Amino acid sequence: MMRSCSAVLIALSLAAPLLHAVDFKSVGAAPAILYDAPSTRGGKLYVAPRGMPVEVVLSYGDWVKLRDMNGDLAWAEAKALSPRRMLVVRSASIKLRAAADEASAVVMTADRGVLLELVEPAPSASLWLKVRHKDGIAGFVKATDVWGI
Repeated sequence: MMRSCSAVLIALSLAAPLLHAVDFKSVGAAPAILYDAPSTRGGKLYVAPRGMPVEVVLSYGDWVKLRDMNGDLAWAEAKALSPRRMLVVRSASIKLRAAADEASAVVMTADRGVLLELVEPAPSASLWLKVRHKDGIAGFVKATDVWGI
């Protein structure tokens, strides 16, 4: 009995990272209508602007259940999403730096709600992320200052 419990615990510990994997996407080239159910017959909740980052919670056929920065859940057609990784500034004002260092020169400041594109996949537990603003300005931000990662 003890051996089988140990095997189960080992299997669960190995699967734990997979259970917490998060899938982020962004709203595609056109704004997306978000619904309260996985159907165009569902109630329309709001229109998500293009580029808005969302967390995919569940896929159901041609529909996906999404979570936004505020934690609100809604449904959207999968075709309305893009794999492009966008982040949204969640702090009042952040500084994009020339290098991944607090002492590095500031290349731009961004207010809450500004969208930034994730330029490089971030290593797990990374404090800094390389991003680019729509104006082409690139720099590094603290992962704690943005949502979508």
